[in-house]
Formats: sequence, C-alpha cells, structure tokens
Amino acid sequence: MPTPSDRPPAAAPPRGRQAEAARNDAAILEAARTVFLRDPAAPMAAVAHEAGVGVGGLYRRYAGKDELLQTICGDGLRHFVALAEEAVADLDGGGDAWTSFEGFVRGVVESDVHALTVRLAGTFRSTPELRTLATRVGELVAALVARAQQAGALRSDVTDTDLPMVFEQLTAVRVDDPARTAQLRRRYLALHLDALRAHGGSATLPDGPPTASELRERWDRSH
Repeated sequence: MPTPSDRPPAAAPPRGRQAEAARNDAAILEAARTVFLRDPAAPMAAVAHEAGVGVGGLYRRYAGKDELLQTICGDGLRHFVALAEEAVADLDGGGDAWTSFEGFVRGVVESDVHALTVRLAGTFRSTPELRTLATRVGELVAALVARAQQAGALRSDVTDTDLPMVFEQLTAVRVDDPARTAQLRRRYLALHLDALRAHGGSATLPDGPPTASELRERWDRSH
C-alpha cells in the first residue's frame, strides 16, 4: 500500500486567468441552459448577456451556437447516464428495486436534464458522441425497467420507451418561478410514480407504447 510520500501530489487549484476562465465557462454553460430552455432560437448575444461576459469572449470559447448547444446537451446526456448507472449499481449491490428505479426517475426530473433533450433537439447538428450517449441512455433505461419488473416493483405493461414520454410530460410543468416549478413537478411526479408502481387491480394500459423510431424523430431532425 503506498505511503503518503509515495502518492502523487494533488493538483493545485487553478489560479489567476485559468480560474477566471473556468468561472466564465461555468457561467456561460449555466446561462446557455437558462436562455435556450426559454427560447431555443435565442442568439449567442443573449447567452453572453445572461452570463455577464462579452460576446467576443463567448466566441473565443465556443466557435458558434452549434458547438455550445452540443456541449450543454452532451453534459445533460452524461448526467442522465450517470444517474442511470448509479441506479444499476445500486441494484447490483442488492438495493431495493423500486427505491433504485424511483431514485433514478426523481434524479432525472429534479435535475431537469430531459428538458434539454426536448427543447434543443432539432436545433443543432448532432455528433457521433451525442448519438453514442443517447444509445447508452436507451440501454440503461431498458435494463432498469426490466429489472424493476422482474422484482415485481414496476407494473408489467410499462415499457422502456414509455419513460421518455413521462419525462416529457413532467418537463412541460414550468412556471416563471423556479422554486414553484420544482414544487409542482414534485406533485405530479408523485402521481406518475404511483401510476408506474405495480399495484393489485391497476387498470391495464391501452396498447401502443411509443416505438424507438418515434422517439428518434427529434434527433433525426438534428442529424
């Protein structure tokens, strides 16, 4: 086992211009999420204004709107993947099937990552990395649904393609006040979760869950 003296020194925190650049980039990405969720057609100047940086500084960091949208969408997909992988790891460790599934769904809704997919898809050119991430998302969701159903926690007539539509419905719950938006989403998330959980005597869902090609339609527009 390495002793403290054997370990490589911890990386020094960024200083000066490097630290300022990191802060500016974080501000730009947060501003872009805010601006483009509000109006996907907004110009780059609106992002610069929201972030409190100059337009020239914004373009030095991102060559154009496509690159900025690709970045924030990629960040959202990677967060989605991380939430799903955490739920799968919890199941692998013997965690309760419903708790793992519910935690994943809550994490997606509370972090608002699906809103980026719904609002921004079709507004920029996709990339191979984004398509790979989207495929990984689909695989993980399918695995979570299958395992929750095998454990008898999730109703048997729900499919993995139903979940994106559930996320889309909850994403539509949005008012001007972010705190109120979160409160309302928690309310309707509770209703959705109760409907998703396996209950004796639940009414059978009508036939016709969305197909994979229907779910890909937004992304196909952006390719």
